Amino acid sequence: MNGHELTTSSPRQSKSQTDANQFVLTFENNRYASELFGQFDQNLKLLEQRLHIDARARGNSVSISGDVVATNQARRALDYLYDRLQKGGSIELSDVEGAIRMAIAADDQLSLPTMERKAKLSMSQISTRKKTIAARTPTQDTYIRALERSELVFGVGPAGTGKTYLAVAYAAQLLERGAVDRIILSRPAVEAGERLGFLPGDMKEKVDPYLRPLYDALYDTLPAEQVERRIASGEIEIAPLAFMRGRTLANAFIVLDEAQNTTIAQMKMFLTRFGEGSRMVICGDPRQVDLPLPGASGLADAVARLDGVEGIAMVPFGIGDVVRHPVVGRIVQAYEGPDA
Repeated sequence: MNGHELTTSSPRQSKSQTDANQFVLTFENNRYASELFGQFDQNLKLLEQRLHIDARARGNSVSISGDVVATNQARRALDYLYDRLQKGGSIELSDVEGAIRMAIAADDQLSLPTMERKAKLSMSQISTRKKTIAARTPTQDTYIRALERSELVFGVGPAGTGKTYLAVAYAAQLLERGAVDRIILSRPAVEAGERLGFLPGDMKEKVDPYLRPLYDALYDTLPAEQVERRIASGEIEIAPLAFMRGRTLANAFIVLDEAQNTTIAQMKMFLTRFGEGSRMVICGDPRQVDLPLPGASGLADAVARLDGVEGIAMVPFGIGDVVRHPVVGRIVQAYEGPDA
């Protein structure tokens, strides 16, 4: 394969390429190149491990050799990450992992909407004042785009795929921009067979442990003082599902987490809280039902009933979308099978 010629406006330049698909990429900014390669070239080592290529750094250049497809995937991933650094972003190993996944997916799906001309990667992003979050898998990219387009989105799939985290981050983005008046985060307090009445403390102390994952996502996407101020003012509300009954939620971004633990009646109740100017995201894993009768899960029922309804987007996640430690994906597969 002949080398891919880079435009003169590109921040990197190809020195040489051969039919054996070996080429050198040079990055103009030495500091960015150092960050791109990572401490002790750890980012390049991850590229080697995932794509089975050889990547050797020398100064602000990297020599890449190996399979035709894999080396071009590495080039696209590095190009995207370098552009991210130029725009003031930072790079962690998880970002490199995400860029690799997207580059691979671009070859698997030639019509993938995240591919621009000249094979340049473009991932959907969520930006708050505290951080910018980029999609790390093609499904996450689809999910973020669905959040942008649809009033009601279902994110369904195994733990660790970023369903709830991205929903909360997108809600925080809209709140900062003034697109919604408030955020409402909820989840059913029915897990591991515990009953709230037998737990110590007042109602807040009883339910807060169940809602902690939602707090964690908020504090990761917004400054702590802003989260506390907005909670105090009522702009951010975190409450168990039972507190939603009888309300009409207008001009709000509403997230229901662990939706597989709702009954059919509870799910219907929650979905009909929808008010004018609101948007809603339902997250859950139908394979992790804690209800006494798993077959009565409101999430599975809603997905079956509402699939194909105008204005509602269904985004299924799989094992390949797990973005926690790679071991998590293998654990999910061991418990739930390769088709999870």
